[in-house]
Amino acid sequence: MSDRAALLKGIRAWLVFFVVCLVLSGATAFPLVHELRWTEDLLRALSVGEYLPGLTDWIERVRAGLDEADAEYPFLLYGTDWLAFAHLVIAVAFYGPYRDPVRNIWVVEFGMIACAGIIPLALVCGPIRQIPFWWSVIDMAFGVLGVIPLYVVRQRIKRLEALSAPAAATPALGG
Repeated sequence: MSDRAALLKGIRAWLVFFVVCLVLSGATAFPLVHELRWTEDLLRALSVGEYLPGLTDWIERVRAGLDEADAEYPFLLYGTDWLAFAHLVIAVAFYGPYRDPVRNIWVVEFGMIACAGIIPLALVCGPIRQIPFWWSVIDMAFGVLGVIPLYVVRQRIKRLEALSAPAAATPALGG
């Protein structure tokens, strides 16, 4: 296998991994009410509250808020539907770098910028929305973890670009 083919295979594998994570993240935003009920039941069954009472209290509070919103103000959950949709749309954008990585490196760089943007968003909006700081740290971890595969992809695309570049013309000698 040539260096170019190996790089392309690696780029595509990392992109598929990233897109699968993005799609799963988006798809799980649709059934939030049910997921929080299941999560709360699981935490109780595993007696997590004995070891991490702050986590179980937070999950219980969020679940209660979602239950109330779902029962009384279901239109509020439409915002999480849009969040899910946005994840899915962004995932589709990564087909460009999958198909032609060098030409579409900008999509990978856009993704890296978006991952970096999670940190100020969590630091600013978390306190405004009364999110516990430790939960904001979890949110920020998605940005940090998300940028890792994108960074690897970007580095490999740069190497692929260098391999694909035509050899520089040698300067003429003499006068």
